[in-house]
Amino acid sequence: MKCTFCGYSDTKITNSRPLDESSVVRRRRECPQCAKRFTTYERIEEMPLMVSKTDNQREPFNRDKLRDGVALACRKRPIDRSVIEKTVDDIEHELQEYVFEVPSRIIGEKVLKKLLELDPIAYIRFASVYYQYADIDTFLNELKRIKEIKEK
Repeated sequence: MKCTFCGYSDTKITNSRPLDESSVVRRRRECPQCAKRFTTYERIEEMPLMVSKTDNQREPFNRDKLRDGVALACRKRPIDRSVIEKTVDDIEHELQEYVFEVPSRIIGEKVLKKLLELDPIAYIRFASVYYQYADIDTFLNELKRIKEIKEK
């Protein structure tokens, strides 16, 4: 860290502590060249995960949007809010393997997988929007497939 007074490039840290349980660290520094002291604040810079949509648009990953989609699928079902939060946490944790960008298709598939384990009605609600079923026969085929999976 450069000295803010003389520009010397090798300052010494005299004290370091985290600030208010956040990701900010306060450091007191001293310059061996001019002997002046100054304070720096360091924060971890996180690169936001980007979601690539099917129409080639990109947007930052939004946990609230994910939670809202899962909660909507689970609405009026006997699923506790804490279970929904845990499901969203699990999906978000699985997305950490993607460094900069994740296709929206991957997020949708992970949601579908979790909802199928959680509640078949919530699954079919989400799947009907996600897959955009064109007709009743496609919808019925999906219901039969889910029933077979649940019977196994």
